[in-house]
Amino acid sequence: MASNKSLLKTVFFSEILQGLRLTIKHLFKGKVITQQYPHTKPNLPDGWRGAIVHLRYDDGTEKCVGCALCEAACPSHCITVISAERPDLPQKRIAETYILDMTKCVFCGFCVQACPVTALAASKEYELATTDKRKLVMTKDTMLTLGDKYFPVREKRPVYSDAKINLYEKLKAQNFPHVKKGEA
Repeated sequence: MASNKSLLKTVFFSEILQGLRLTIKHLFKGKVITQQYPHTKPNLPDGWRGAIVHLRYDDGTEKCVGCALCEAACPSHCITVISAERPDLPQKRIAETYILDMTKCVFCGFCVQACPVTALAASKEYELATTDKRKLVMTKDTMLTLGDKYFPVREKRPVYSDAKINLYEKLKAQNFPHVKKGEA
């Protein structure tokens, strides 16, 4: 008799019918648990690490000084930084070229933590799907545009004192530092 019951359970798929009964019971309760994703965007927490973006100062200049500490801190080596001198302040540097390959990025946030001038931030951009892998290689301009979108409130640019700039110009005119042969 026991074998007949197990045969009937096997033939009529009783476990599947029990699962369907439970599903139908919850279907007609009326409480929807599923999030309707494309139409309803999820509320992301403040600590969410999405696409990495560049930030600007309140006057529109970029914050990045081209120090390449983010490149050194990146465990997946997806950042490339080439720096140059600023045209208006020769003693200051900027990132001439900044490339972030999102196909290699692991969204760890080490680059954001390593930045000494808080020029990088993690946005809440998570919709990065594309049919062309080359679109995921982000340039400095792309990252600045995303930064403007996700961080509209900007930090005030630090004021450089005229005394420091004048001292630099004076030392530059004197060919400072001057080293005589055989003194190094």
